Amino acid sequence: MKTLRHFLLFAFVIAFAATLPAATPEKEYGKLLALFPEWRTFEASGVKEGAPDYTPAAMSAKAAALKKWQARLAAIDRGGWSIAQQVDYNLVRAEMNGLDFDLRVLRPWQRDPAFYISLWTEQSDTPAHEGPVHHAPIELWQYRFPLDAAAEAKLIAELRSVPPLLQQARGNLTGNARDLWTSGIISWDGQAKGLEELAETTKTAGAELRKAVTDATKATREFIAWLEAQTAKKTGPSGVGIENYNWYLRNVQLSPLTWEGEVAILQRELGRVHAALRLEEHHHRALPPLKGASDAAAYETKAKAAVQRYISFLRDQEILTVRDYMEPSLLAKIDKFVPPEEQNFFQITQHRAPMALLTHFYHWFDLANMQSNPQPSPIRRGALLYNIWVSRAEGFATANEEMMLHAGLFDDEPRAREVVWIMQAQRAARGLASLYAQANQIDLAAAQAMQVARTPNGWMSPKLPLLGFEQGLYLRQPGYGSSYITGKHQVDKLFGEAFEQRGQDYNVRKFYDELNEYGLIPLAMIRWQMLGAKDEAKAMEAANPGPRK
Repeated sequence: MKTLRHFLLFAFVIAFAATLPAATPEKEYGKLLALFPEWRTFEASGVKEGAPDYTPAAMSAKAAALKKWQARLAAIDRGGWSIAQQVDYNLVRAEMNGLDFDLRVLRPWQRDPAFYISLWTEQSDTPAHEGPVHHAPIELWQYRFPLDAAAEAKLIAELRSVPPLLQQARGNLTGNARDLWTSGIISWDGQAKGLEELAETTKTAGAELRKAVTDATKATREFIAWLEAQTAKKTGPSGVGIENYNWYLRNVQLSPLTWEGEVAILQRELGRVHAALRLEEHHHRALPPLKGASDAAAYETKAKAAVQRYISFLRDQEILTVRDYMEPSLLAKIDKFVPPEEQNFFQITQHRAPMALLTHFYHWFDLANMQSNPQPSPIRRGALLYNIWVSRAEGFATANEEMMLHAGLFDDEPRAREVVWIMQAQRAARGLASLYAQANQIDLAAAQAMQVARTPNGWMSPKLPLLGFEQGLYLRQPGYGSSYITGKHQVDKLFGEAFEQRGQDYNVRKFYDELNEYGLIPLAMIRWQMLGAKDEAKAMEAANPGPRK
């Protein structure tokens, strides 16, 4: 009798299941698209006293909830999906892994004082802020003064979050990462000065705004003093270590590389570009050296001419399809003239050979393209979290420098070729130093010294703020310092593979234009979608088969 009942129950289940709508690839992909905005809302959730909540209780609750989100994502059936849809899935998986890594390892709210910086006076040239940033930044560069009523109310509300956030930070910052602590204190000077300038800008504004600026300034100054008082207690390492770094590369950055592989690439690149530079210098030894502009007017004229020459070169040599936004996006980012004795590394390059650095400013093409040609997939339409875009954004910008050199951009200005090699060497030197710092093999001071020593011709000043900013950022954000060169490595590989696969009808413009279609996503994912090559993506999925316990 029991057997009969079991048989009838089984038959009922089968019959009922047959009446349910069958899962289809589009329905399952629809689940991913529905999950994505919910996930983003969860990721940014948590408010306490008008500020983002990073208290231990809030972070513990978020860690517990994250497992449910990862399980929900893993339950989606990807059978029959297109490559583009599978890439989208992996992007969401990487974001969840990014939060996982922050909760388990990086813990910026606990270890990194710079995490609590709120005021940002300049736009980043990348899709989102470089490095960890809390969920309520004040993007002051987006405001236009004098403010209208709506903008003023918005800015007041944002400024009012600063005092409670910094009060909360005193209880959250229990980590023992000394280099993160000391470099973080230096980073706070930017917010303090920015608020002082804002006070001057708004001195005739309403009383509420002026009070909000005053309160935020006071809270900032008191917080800096508190950080300085705590410094002697901080004695521990700041890097994440090689094992954690490798997990982060594979599962968050979706990179096929490892720490050891990145070290090998950067060591090779550092030697290669130093050799190329010295040969260029020897070849041009009879030519006069490059000279920087002597005053502001001369610099502006030189920089504008470089933009026009660069855009003309891209169009005339059929490097890519030139869009209407490209020239204006570069002209808008011409920096001010800086006297020679005050110039940092990039200002030296801009004042001597502005077109060389313009090749790296592919960033501004990327950002303008995001606005003008939004991605069909909402998952790719905005900036990915946790700097997951870094290999494409920084890697391609760096690759473009040397690609334009070989394409002939500097044929009429041969000594500018030397500047390209110097830029490549600087990126390799600072990236290699950052790898050793993340492995806790050297401290921040040694990383800075390595960057200065291995940047050619004394262009990297040990005294100007740029050095501390760069190595501080790369310590805060694993994988960033090396991404310029390791991303370039992946671009070079993709460039060659694309020509091999597509044959004689393929050309440089087709490569550039096609690359721009996929969005600012990891290069391994672009390679999968562009070439159908899943080997790297498959290896990364195997490295993280499911949610971590």
